[in-house]
Amino acid sequence: MTVQRSLAAAGLTDAKTTPLGGGTYNSVFRVSAREGEFVLKVAPGDQPGLTYERHLMRTEAMFCTLGSAVAPVPEVVYADDTALLATCLPGRPVFGRSDVDRPRLRRELGQAVRALHEVTGPGFGYPQLGLHGTWTEAFFGMFDAVRADAERYGVRLPAADLHRHAKAFDEVRRPALVHFDLWDGNVLADTGLTGLVDGERAFWGDPVAEFVSLALFGSIEDDADLLSGHGFEFTDSARVRLAAYQAYLYSIMLTERVPRGSTDPELERVITTALTTALDGLR
Repeated sequence: MTVQRSLAAAGLTDAKTTPLGGGTYNSVFRVSAREGEFVLKVAPGDQPGLTYERHLMRTEAMFCTLGSAVAPVPEVVYADDTALLATCLPGRPVFGRSDVDRPRLRRELGQAVRALHEVTGPGFGYPQLGLHGTWTEAFFGMFDAVRADAERYGVRLPAADLHRHAKAFDEVRRPALVHFDLWDGNVLADTGLTGLVDGERAFWGDPVAEFVSLALFGSIEDDADLLSGHGFEFTDSARVRLAAYQAYLYSIMLTERVPRGSTDPELERVITTALTTALDGLR
């Protein structure tokens, strides 16, 4: 069994596991052992998925190894292709909470995300799929891949053409570490920020892409606290790229509903509306 094998390989003793909710792809467990408290993630095996959903444990292990040096990110204890054991950070997910100082938290989050974005990679794209020499080549390939996934699963996506905006993407010259899934469920806090978790969807690319999940279904330019913490100022070309990254994430969210068996019509409506709005920004 992967769970017991991973715990044994990590050298934990008297380990007890408790399933944790909230995971939409991997199985997640809280682990209590003599050595401390940990979180174990186990890959789902050979179930259907999207093109980029390959060897995600390798990517998350990379993200944790690099991210934990500069931000509140779990440290890797053990990792292989099917499992990741990492330190358990304090705090609880921010999603749905009203007991946090939101302006303070967003400023701290902006600072932490900026530290992640200062980490530079060897190329552009998803590390598990092979890197590219330019961000334009990498992102256009990522965008084409999810549209091919949609066709494979019978999901109809609105037409989109990024090539007329290629110059905006050519401006990105440095491959930054991007988490790309920093919605409130993956941000931990107690009285302040304590953790950024679930970095399995990370890639090397444009920091502007981070602002999609940081303002899911909304506009990051309305979040003055986060932007002041990050120190980012938008340009017209950055806004064009942001619209493309929104279209990319919302295309993923619509397409992945099929292999995951989601049947929530209201969620589909919300995502479709957000995708349409993003694509309008690219007309």
